[in-house]
Amino acid sequence: MDADRLRDWLTLWHSPGLGAHTFNQLIEATDGRPEQALRDPPAWLGADLRATLRRPDRSGVERDLVWRESDPGNHIITRADAAYPQLLAAIPDPPPLLYVHGDPGRLNDPQLALVGSRNPTRPGRDNAFEFARYLAAAGLTLTSGLALGVDAAGHQGALKADGYTLAVMGTGLDRVYPARHRDLAHAIVAAGGALVSELPVGSPPRAEHFPRRNRIISGLSLGVLVVEAALRSGSLITARAALEQGREVFAIPGSIHNPLARGCHALIRQGAKLVETGGDVLEELHALASIALSQPDPPAPATAAAGAVRPSPEQRKLLEQMGYEPVTVDQLVTASGLTPEAVSSMLLILELEGRVASQAGGAYLRLNDEV
Repeated sequence: MDADRLRDWLTLWHSPGLGAHTFNQLIEATDGRPEQALRDPPAWLGADLRATLRRPDRSGVERDLVWRESDPGNHIITRADAAYPQLLAAIPDPPPLLYVHGDPGRLNDPQLALVGSRNPTRPGRDNAFEFARYLAAAGLTLTSGLALGVDAAGHQGALKADGYTLAVMGTGLDRVYPARHRDLAHAIVAAGGALVSELPVGSPPRAEHFPRRNRIISGLSLGVLVVEAALRSGSLITARAALEQGREVFAIPGSIHNPLARGCHALIRQGAKLVETGGDVLEELHALASIALSQPDPPAPATAAAGAVRPSPEQRKLLEQMGYEPVTVDQLVTASGLTPEAVSSMLLILELEGRVASQAGGAYLRLNDEV
């Protein structure tokens, strides 16, 4: 797209009161000519918006263009460009344009969205990492939102497999949110992935940006995998968007005592596919589309840390009282007959050896079946 036409697209996108729905209506009404919408906006827009379009403020446009020219990895892709992702173009009210930092070719990869809690349990974080690692090794690009918790673990799992991952942002691409994920964002791009946003350069992290971001995450993807989610989690917004877009939704079940499993259980009751392994996801995706995905070897089951000695008889006695649901120190004292001091000391050692994990509220759970 030539510079003048791109400038017109950006001018429309920066116009106050013009969202994706109205923008797309305008482009359709003018046969894809934004310059006509600026020169002679249709009467159905209303007097105020028509006046805004005739006398636009182009300062934001120039900021976007400066950003694009500042780095060869910066791109602005409109719906008129061949590089615009085909799956995303098919959703209701797709973003008129995308800002991309990284490889724009990744946008048309077969993708799986992976989302979940910002404060997952240790097993939830591990599941996100391992599912992402397995699925990226199979040839899927993992798409998520760069948030804390499950999102970050998913991106990291894909990178561990030397795979590709996309981070869809709820800000302009001149900033990273949360700021602590700057290194992760850099690693995503360095590994051949990309950062993506529909928001202009300079856009801050506002609450209303993230539901918009979520529809892009699901819209780019063949399906959405929810790892852990509370009943009111933002991840369920992504899952609902996926259903509205005709995408498959997958959910990993959890303990009935874990509040972060309730969102997944609700999705399963509503028809989401229950999955226990990455292979379950691949099986469904193979049935949905003709895509070339390999079946990597399943990840090895979790084991104790390398070099850890076998548990002592008392440690084995304690482990036998623990399951894969959180249990408190007091409950372990009662069940094992050991003293509180002995239980606390052994839990510390077992956690360092990678056999148990601490949870919120001072509870613990086992990470593997080794005794």
